Amino acid sequence: MDIDCGSFAFELRWGNVSGAYITPRRKLMQTILGANGQIGEELARYLHNTVTHDIRLVGRRPSAVNKTDELFSADLTDAEATDRAVAGSEIVYLTVGLPMDSAMWEERFPVMMENTIAAVRNHDAKLVFFDNTYMYPQTAAPQVEGKTPFEPRGRKAAVRARIATRLQEEMDAGRVEAVIVRAPEFYGPGKTQGLTNTTVFNRIKKGERPLVPVSADTQRSLIWTPDASRAMGLIGNTPDAYGQTWHLPIDQDRLTYREMIAIASEVTGRKIRFSTIPLAVFTLAGLFNAPAKEASELMPRYGVDNIFDTSKFAAHFPEFETTNYRDGISQLLSP
Repeated sequence: MDIDCGSFAFELRWGNVSGAYITPRRKLMQTILGANGQIGEELARYLHNTVTHDIRLVGRRPSAVNKTDELFSADLTDAEATDRAVAGSEIVYLTVGLPMDSAMWEERFPVMMENTIAAVRNHDAKLVFFDNTYMYPQTAAPQVEGKTPFEPRGRKAAVRARIATRLQEEMDAGRVEAVIVRAPEFYGPGKTQGLTNTTVFNRIKKGERPLVPVSADTQRSLIWTPDASRAMGLIGNTPDAYGQTWHLPIDQDRLTYREMIAIASEVTGRKIRFSTIPLAVFTLAGLFNAPAKEASELMPRYGVDNIFDTSKFAAHFPEFETTNYRDGISQLLSP
């Protein structure tokens, strides 16, 4: 990530007036690797409001979310920079995202995971890994953590399966204290990126006709990004949650795109018509267009119900309030 000012900031934080380093009595810092996407920003707000003001944000060009945030510029493909970014941390959250580029994923994600594992082991820090569902089967079978096998289809899915499996090996061997938190497709405010935001809600906000991928009548499991970040922070600060995989909470009343757009019509007060883009169109476009090719490997999952089960989280954290689809859509589209 750029000029390495993070280590100096950490020394001043714990130093005397002359800047001399003093070893802290106990670790307080919670560090977010890949901090300036929507998930990282929401996580920084949650931690600041509910857990600690000792928050370190790590990225190529990190920017503060809270006034007390410590900023640390680092490239997570650099082992030494990653080690310095993690130093002094109690809990480390790996939330880094990359553009939809299979070659970049294959080159960078495994290196980032290895560097992060080495750093948390070296500094005896806990690790919370923010994962996705790309490696799950593209079927209508319910997805349950610990039970649903990895059946990656496509290069990006294979990378996600590889890095999740790698961390699980370290967890099983007792070499790291870690937890995997897994989220389905995002929708939400701010910088939230995801196919549903891009093709449906963003187009509605601009007064354009939404484009529904593959099917308007299959049930979708979408996660509201602020919920994902709050739940990740909650799990990260729950000692008995470690050593496991957790599905992050979603509204279990799964809606179809047709039903979501009907809510959008109610919220905006206008009849919203939509177009459905068949799977064959995505496949054909992928032959000529690089972004379409990157997206095409994910498209078959939109032709079937997506049943992401979060009952384990609901049972363990019954007080957590999950944003329902109607409230989320209303927040996105209300003036």
